[in-house]
Amino acid sequence: MPELPEVETSRRGIEPHLINQTITDIVIRNGKLRWPVDKVLIQQAIGLTINKISRRAKYLLIELSDWSIMVHLGMSGSLRVVPKDTPPNKHDHIDLVLSNGLCLRYTDPRRFGCWLSSKQDRATKLLNALGPEPLSEAFNSDWLFGQCKQRQSPIKQCIMNNQIVVGVGNIYATEALFLAGIHPSRKAASISKKRLTKLTEVIKTVIEKAITQGGTTLKDFTQADGKPGYFKQSLMVYGREGKPCVTCNKPLEKTVLGQRATVFCKYCQN
Repeated sequence: MPELPEVETSRRGIEPHLINQTITDIVIRNGKLRWPVDKVLIQQAIGLTINKISRRAKYLLIELSDWSIMVHLGMSGSLRVVPKDTPPNKHDHIDLVLSNGLCLRYTDPRRFGCWLSSKQDRATKLLNALGPEPLSEAFNSDWLFGQCKQRQSPIKQCIMNNQIVVGVGNIYATEALFLAGIHPSRKAASISKKRLTKLTEVIKTVIEKAITQGGTTLKDFTQADGKPGYFKQSLMVYGREGKPCVTCNKPLEKTVLGQRATVFCKYCQN
């Protein structure tokens, strides 16, 4: 699933081609996504100019005059900027056609993504439920300590909770906990503020580094220009079960938390 760094990479990739362009057409070949696309609402964007491409958590916001189109890539979605006459492939479900002769093409084999209008109640509820961005000042050690001090759930599940901090998915939570030396199964309430301060710092570092390197390519994700992300080459624990720890050289182990595979070093993380 594309995580926050992949979505931010997509935002940066498509933004130069979309800003100040007028939407001349919207082609919806298959609107049966996670929630059915409201064609009437979405097509109200035809004739409007794109002012900004922003991101909130893993949602991309194509900002128009007084409303936005909200896009989520789901588990296998991607966005490409292609010439508007480029023939579509099987899973190319939506085209946002632009006045510069290009189109923003949404591809999603599994159709778990979404295209919503910010006028819809569902979009408002989704955005209002989100916690702070990981690279923002609002996400700091005081905030994380306050969120964790009463929680008996594993710390990994806490930092993957979008009401606590957005966009720290499985890959980046696994990496951050290793760098902070914290066992992923440890109860959040049992961790000192000093250690949570370190965790806050490394979450920011890991996310920032992943964005700089264009995200992580595992199965489905590629950038808006079709090039893969390179953060996978920097992974120290995720996907490395049984391989030697980069710190102590002992074999890495795997457990399952919240139905997610979690790789860790039992010697370096406690």
